[in-house]
Amino acid sequence: MTAQADNERRPADVRMDPEVRTGPDVREGTDVRTGPDVREGAEAREAADVREAGGAPRVLVVQHEDGTGPGLVGEQLVECGLEQRIVHPWAGEELPGSLAGYAGLLVLGGAPNCEDDEAAPWLPAVRTLVREAVGSGVPLLGICLGGQIMASALGGSVVVRKRGPEVGAVPVRRLPAADGDPVFGEVPDGAPAAQWHWDEIGELPPGAVPLLTGDDCLHQAFRIGERAWGVQFHPEVLGDAVAEWAASDGPSVAGAGADPLGAVASVRENEPALREIWSRTARAWAAVVHAHA
Repeated sequence: MTAQADNERRPADVRMDPEVRTGPDVREGTDVRTGPDVREGAEAREAADVREAGGAPRVLVVQHEDGTGPGLVGEQLVECGLEQRIVHPWAGEELPGSLAGYAGLLVLGGAPNCEDDEAAPWLPAVRTLVREAVGSGVPLLGICLGGQIMASALGGSVVVRKRGPEVGAVPVRRLPAADGDPVFGEVPDGAPAAQWHWDEIGELPPGAVPLLTGDDCLHQAFRIGERAWGVQFHPEVLGDAVAEWAASDGPSVAGAGADPLGAVASVRENEPALREIWSRTARAWAAVVHAHA
């Protein structure tokens, strides 16, 4: 992958080793064995467990690399009474073959290009889940790479930014369709949004509804159908996360003419607004998940 073909950070930051990472965001007992029979049996058992237990609605979270967890969005989902199952396919964990037993799908950001199946061999499975969510009405939220996967998988296009990466806290602009949208309807015009991406959506899928735009990136948020949303920005991060990205990707960003340190400073300066606006938006998506669980 060339310096211009990455998405959020350089390929060297994507860990492709087979070691399964442990820690608080790794669900204990995750079955990482492969094979369709194993997957189907595990999925059926998991779906039955969810139904019989009558517990909190469960959201499947796809994390593409270390250091890019659900962050602020995940915090809000938990506070709203949802359970997260975070899967780390980059670390060897197996994605479920379907959304049986899940009330929502959250696809996070990461460095791979959304069509680079060689660098990220789990992407075809993610596309399958995205198409299933849209086709069956399971609430879906795709963030940055996740939004790009949605666009590409559903008939749109993703392109390398010729202007170099968009980084830092930048304002997003409301479009008419945002009025009344159950997730983005309360986002104020000019709201700051944390950005860090080298690729962008070139064309939305057929039938997609644009909700937010930007001065330097046309497609910042969109809806497909009634319950699927994609964003180009990062509602889940604050200054510390962006500082980590700048530490790894800063030289490439600076070499492309952008200002990584200024990007970090802008996100830190806007943290109160970022936290308030995107926490509220995450809670709105959680309400959609609850309503259709």
